[in-house]
This record gives sequence, structure tokens and C-alpha cells, in this order.
Amino acid sequence: MKVLCVGGGPAGLYSAILAKLADPSAEVEVLERNAPGATHGWGITFGEDLLDDLYRHDAESGRAIRDAAILWGDQVVRIGGRPPVHIGGKYGFSMGRAALLEILAARAAELGVTIRWETELPEDRVADLGSEAHLVIAADGAGSRVRGAHDFGTAVTTGRNRYIWLGTSRYLERFTFAFERTDAGWLWFYAYPSTGGTSTCIVECGPETWTGLGLDAADVDEGVARVAEIFAEPLGGEPMMRPPGRVGSSGTAAPWLTFRHLRNATWRRDNVVLMGDAAHTTHFGIGSGTVLAVQDAVRLAESLKLFADDLPGAIAGYDALRRAEVGRVQEQALRNMHWFEEVDRYLDTQDPVRFAYTLLDRRGDHPEAWRYQLHKATQVDGLRKVRKGVTTVRRTVRAVKRGERVGL
Repeated sequence: MKVLCVGGGPAGLYSAILAKLADPSAEVEVLERNAPGATHGWGITFGEDLLDDLYRHDAESGRAIRDAAILWGDQVVRIGGRPPVHIGGKYGFSMGRAALLEILAARAAELGVTIRWETELPEDRVADLGSEAHLVIAADGAGSRVRGAHDFGTAVTTGRNRYIWLGTSRYLERFTFAFERTDAGWLWFYAYPSTGGTSTCIVECGPETWTGLGLDAADVDEGVARVAEIFAEPLGGEPMMRPPGRVGSSGTAAPWLTFRHLRNATWRRDNVVLMGDAAHTTHFGIGSGTVLAVQDAVRLAESLKLFADDLPGAIAGYDALRRAEVGRVQEQALRNMHWFEEVDRYLDTQDPVRFAYTLLDRRGDHPEAWRYQLHKATQVDGLRKVRKGVTTVRRTVRAVKRGERVGL
């Protein structure tokens, strides 16, 4: 069997790994237009579900990713100069995107996958990739050329807000939401620790604030410096930095963007399947992009195993099951996106503790009254330590169950 993966991101590389593990005699090839190490993001974040899948399907890469990841054990919400509000029971893992891709590429090469870096496909080849392999996996991002060459029933909803994906030399040990009021309106960031003593920092604001602060007219370096000045307190005066590799149509790295919520009516056309951002996008506010991409690869591998020698049946099964699963997550992500588009009214009318809980419930999955009472209790130092201890025990038990090495 020949498997061709277009795109050397998490979805394409992990699909190649699983294909080789399932059949070492298979011819598996990854085509990536960028050079090794080039990536468009700063850092990624993920949770226990991804680690469970990684350890179950390829413990070696799972261990390498876990060893390279940073555990953050708390979330805080900072509003101006007010005391931070804690969101208890929340923890996760994060790492540099480049480090993740390096691990996956090394594992794929070790298994015998052919990775062709800096390979830009001509248009006529893109349209006819289905003839080159038994299975073609289109994992070439939200602007997928493979998807564009066929009809997948693509629909795009464009968000209202502006955002920019940056890094900062300030190492934030906690996942941090920071909101600052300016004369032009509210500006906020989501930040979490990344590799090398830095943090990933995604800045967002409404279009009126973006233009009111002059960020629409400023060059990128001037705009980044202005944003760092606004967030001087939560960043401790540390600067913000552009991520490597993100280049806009003007050739300027790290432009301000509007989010594109992308869905497809189908993820398959004959022997071509969509995966990762080529199949779906989810707003960065829920931090699921990398997780969903890798889990797409897992679900396709499971479907190929279930349907054995029936490739069309495996492709159809992957499309039906996985598209339904991700569709539910996308609905939550869309609610999250719209919530941030109206965040000013919550910030202007709610006290910080209530606002932090509204933020926690922005996807509509925390409606029970007792959860708010627990949230208020978490603001008490002693009770927060107790809750964190319980969370640590639960996390350790789960890690042991999946075979993770846990220090005593």
C-alpha cells in the first residue's frame, strides 16, 4: 500500500507514523513545502486526552512528547491592576511547536517514512494526487491546496475580532488570561509557557480597539511594541516577540488576522481525505487545533484497522465518525469565538470573580450552580491548595494508567 501525506504538520507526520506502524512494508511519503524546523506558530497546548492517545498508539513518540512538554498547573485571570482570579482544577501541557514537529519527524524517519522537505506541488499535480497513491491525506492547513482542487462543500465563517500570535520572553508558569482597558477599548491575551524559557502569547481585540489604537496603520514591530507597553504589568515589562515563519501577503511576519472558522460537508473525495486544519478549524480560544489534528490521524488509523482490506469503507467510516466528533467541538469553539466578540459587555458589568467564571463557561458547558460556588471557594488560598492537591492525585493516577514514568 502507498500512503501520501501532503503537509508535514502534526496531522501529516502522525498519520505517516501510524501508517508505518500498522504496516512496515507500506510505502509512506510526506510532502512538506517548508524546510525542516520552519513553523508558523510559537507554542501549542494540550491535555490528557492527547497523551492517552499518543501512549496507546505509539508509546515511544508519546514519551518523547511528554518529556519535552511543560506542565502548567493553574489558570489565572488578570483584569488591569486588580488581584488575579484563579480558575481551579485546570491544568495542561505545552511545548514549542517546532519541538513537537522535530519529535514527530524524527520518529517518522526512524520508521522508514520518506519526508520530502521544501516540496511545492505544481497545480496540475495537486489536482491529480489521487492517482499517485492508494490513500492521499490532505493535511496542508486551512488554506489547503488539495482541498481547493476538489469540492468538499467548504464553508467559512469569518470572526469579527483581530488577533496576532506572538511570543514573550516573560516565562509565565500559569495559563494566563490578561485584560487591559485602553482609551480605545479592551485588549486581552491568552498566554502559556513554551520551550526555552519563553511563553506563547496570543493578543486579541475588537476591530474598533484595533483601529482606535492605530494598530491597523502601524508596522508590525511598532504594533508589537505598543501591545507590549499596554501589557507591561502582566508581562513584568518583558517584550513581546514575533513567532518564526508566519508571513502575510505583504511579506511582513506576524500580521494581525481575523479568525476563519472552516467546516466541510465531507472530508473525503474518492481516496483523498482531509485532516487537521484542512478539514476543520477551531478558534484558538479553546486551544484544540493540534490535539484535533493528531486525533484525526488516530481515528483514520483506527478506521483502517477496523475495515481491514476495505479501503473505501475505512475512508467512509473515518469521514462519518470523525466529522461528527469534531463538529461538536467546532460548535463549542464557535460559541467561544462569539463570546470573545462580546467580551466588553461582561468586563464592564461583572466583578472579576463573576467575570472569570463567565469566561470559564464561555462554551456553555458549566451551567450548574454548584460550579460557581466551587469557583468562589477556589479564591481562598487554603481551599485552592486542597483542590490543587486533589487534581494532582487524579493527574498522577491517569499518568500511571497510560504507562507514563512518574517520579516518586
